[in-house]
Amino acid sequence: MAHLVLASSSPRRRELLQQLGLEFLIYSPEIDESAFENETAADYVQRLACEKASVVQQKFPNAIIVAADTSLSVDGEILGKPESKDHAFQMWAKISGRKHDVFSGVCVRTSAQISSIVVRTQVEFQVLSLKDMEDYWATGEPEGKAGAYAIQGLASRYIPRIEGSYTNVVGLPLHETVELFKAIKLLN
Repeated sequence: MAHLVLASSSPRRRELLQQLGLEFLIYSPEIDESAFENETAADYVQRLACEKASVVQQKFPNAIIVAADTSLSVDGEILGKPESKDHAFQMWAKISGRKHDVFSGVCVRTSAQISSIVVRTQVEFQVLSLKDMEDYWATGEPEGKAGAYAIQGLASRYIPRIEGSYTNVVGLPLHETVELFKAIKLLN
């Protein structure tokens, strides 16, 4: 069987993929993650996941590649990772007291096949006070996270409900990833 390569340096994706009991290598490709003008969040994450898989496939031509990308969308705007404290606060102001969508694109690729999917989960945030934002930023957890929060961490206290896949919000929708693996006969 061909070896599996996770095209991501995300510790959360690594942990989620380990839950499936699979052995894999990690190789994080360098790609331009800029969104195209008028690109939807769903199209954006699918494109990035497939680009990552393509780059890694060139490095490991005989491997099975799994790549993913996760972003938030509110009012049609893509919210990626915060560039600064101010940027995180701007994002939180947009999602405070309302629902937003989290999209993950997943691409599984071999030299002969490419399969991809986009998974959407709706997340509801409580109203965040300035103190909530200051306290959460001070933990360091929001840095490097799409939407400037980690549902599996301290941010869970601000999230009364979600509709859809929890692992999608963490960064790799496991059920759907397993289905892609089954399609290429990696799993039964």
